[in-house]
Amino acid sequence: MSSSKDGYHHGDLARALEDAAMQLLERMPAAEISLREVARAANVSHNAPYHHFADRLGLLKAIAERSMADLLEQVRAASVAADTPRGRLIEGGSAYIRFAVEHPHAFDAVYDPTVCVPGSPTATMAPLIQGLEDALAEAASAAGLDTPADGLALWGLIHGLGTLAAAGHFTLDDAVAAHAATVDRLLGEPNL
Repeated sequence: MSSSKDGYHHGDLARALEDAAMQLLERMPAAEISLREVARAANVSHNAPYHHFADRLGLLKAIAERSMADLLEQVRAASVAADTPRGRLIEGGSAYIRFAVEHPHAFDAVYDPTVCVPGSPTATMAPLIQGLEDALAEAASAAGLDTPADGLALWGLIHGLGTLAAAGHFTLDDAVAAHAATVDRLLGEPNL
């Protein structure tokens, strides 16, 4: 006999738990999300999450990976939609900044060093990080900013602008405009 809270009859319990955690992440920081709360939000027993996650950190890693996948998808989509190398660089960076502002808790989960340990990402997170680095570096290189230092500086610029705007230090529009103005100054000629 089973009830609606029996995880064995849930279907795709792991996905349901991650979906519930992602919904919670939209309104609260990852540090405040508990396995019990995720179970409640997914309408399963409080022990159900332990069938898929060894502990809370395992759940946080899963939502950080999903958040990074979302960030990467938005950066790639914005870059591809632009017509020029300059446009790809500006639009990709703007999408990054926008994600940070519109999904601040997801953005924080991606860069939480206790969840995604620098230099030691999970097997799922590693290619996502590489994909983001590649997308940003390719856009920069196509626009003529082709040294590793250029790519690093641009990532630092958009990350800093996104972080500061998400914290309320200035608006999203101001952050996006500052990014575009900086790219224009770096590239010089506006017809690239």
